[in-house]
Amino acid sequence: MSAAAPHWDAELYERNSDPQLTWGLEVIDRLTLRGDETVLDAGCGSGRLTRALVERLPRGRVVAVDGAPSMVERARATLGDAAEVRLADLAELELREPVDAVFSNAVFHWIPDRERLFTRLFAALRAGGRLEAQCGGRGNNARFGRVAAGVSSEAPFAPHLEGRGSPWRFDDAETAADALREAGFEEVEAWLEERDVDPADGRGFLRGSCLPPFLER
Repeated sequence: MSAAAPHWDAELYERNSDPQLTWGLEVIDRLTLRGDETVLDAGCGSGRLTRALVERLPRGRVVAVDGAPSMVERARATLGDAAEVRLADLAELELREPVDAVFSNAVFHWIPDRERLFTRLFAALRAGGRLEAQCGGRGNNARFGRVAAGVSSEAPFAPHLEGRGSPWRFDDAETAADALREAGFEEVEAWLEERDVDPADGRGFLRGSCLPPFLER
């Protein structure tokens, strides 16, 4: 997410982010942490998953980064001194010290310049470090995207949405893997899997997780 992302409502997002929490815990499991590593949470949001990372790292450290001021404020309030929380654009990220691993959940599809993003994340890693991430892929949010495209030429939305295109980038697995290798990553595995999302509050989920980029327009 860009550092200029004022329309994210961290409290609303957190109340409606159980699907993201479930996906993210699976990604954390894949990291197979020892407990003494330094891990970058790339796109920490409100800090729910950052807290889970902290609990897996009793002798380690978490650097949590997000580009939305409201998310960073919420994460800092949630985590206190348990993690270093920073406001930054991930595509421009520079860390003072390299990390052992990068974790990211439901973030990459918000960043159009995927190649630059992966280059910055690779630069953040120590030699031999690893990246484990989950994000939206080809076909994600297809129904929502069709509805948004359909109303973008109608009043009162047209002045803000017409001709602007999608705020997301949903790659297929091969495209994502190629971009990772180009950035320097080795032993790359990327795949697509279907996940049904059935949040308890559908309207809240849309407002908290899908509509913010449209409100920026």
